[in-house]
Amino acid sequence: MPPRKIIIDTDPGQDDAVAILLALGSPDELEVLGITAVAGNVPLALTQKNARIVCELADRTDIPVFAGCDAPLAHSLVTAEHVHGKTGLDGPQMDDPTMPLQETHGVDFIIETLRREAADNVTLVPMGPLTNIATAFQKAPDIVEKVREIVLMGGAYFEVGNITPAAEFNIYVDPEAAEIVFKSGVPLVVMPLDVTHKALVTAPRVDAFRKMGTRVGEMVAAWTDFFERFDKAKYGSKGAPLHDPCTVAYLLQPELFSGRTINVEIEVKSPLTRGMTVADWWYVTDRDANALFMGDVDADGFFNLLTERIARL
Repeated sequence: MPPRKIIIDTDPGQDDAVAILLALGSPDELEVLGITAVAGNVPLALTQKNARIVCELADRTDIPVFAGCDAPLAHSLVTAEHVHGKTGLDGPQMDDPTMPLQETHGVDFIIETLRREAADNVTLVPMGPLTNIATAFQKAPDIVEKVREIVLMGGAYFEVGNITPAAEFNIYVDPEAAEIVFKSGVPLVVMPLDVTHKALVTAPRVDAFRKMGTRVGEMVAAWTDFFERFDKAKYGSKGAPLHDPCTVAYLLQPELFSGRTINVEIEVKSPLTRGMTVADWWYVTDRDANALFMGDVDADGFFNLLTERIARL
């Protein structure tokens, strides 16, 4: 069976970086057609740079990296340097990348790729705000029916918000974009905080990366050491959630996750709950289901997969 073709849309971020490495360590199952950067955890100038740093770390300079949108559709950019540091990849010292940034805009790459490929050939894997995906859908409505699936990290229901009391960061940064994507009709798989907060990078799991004895393993351990300091202090947990790799892990081993196919609406108007994912988990409305909204993960299986694939790099 040929590998599944994917486009990674991302705002690295240490956990985004680990997710990219998981995909690049799984070439038999996943063919990464390209990586599109979006403004989110840090501004676009840094997210596109960080995506190239990660590709170089994995010795995959053949993966084209594109800069996408530098601001949300309707509001000013909110970033998360308080979590990821001023570079987005704070922790270990990183050299600037030498591989080139592609000249094509990331949105145009998404459009051109979907138009070129047969229907249901390409899966989109967004790990940050959905600005690039929504912009592509608005600019080229014909591509929407070409998308096989969107597997995204974003939202929350039982865990409510991590950037406001009601909203998860990725959706909050650009809820107008999220609304477009969630209403698009494309099959959606959503990895909310409800799942990612069960995939904690504990000390033994960090040690497993470090004990690989590889540069990639060392970098992942250093990134997670830095990244987890914020969430451990915030939640009082033994480790930090490793959010974005859940998307790629689902593509590799979907049986690790369980959830419900439900209706999810995005709140875009209320100043109190802007960016909230209003998930009809209990089927109390008659709104049509539009997303497979995950609720649980086999954390041990998830980290076994992550460790095994990253050890290949």
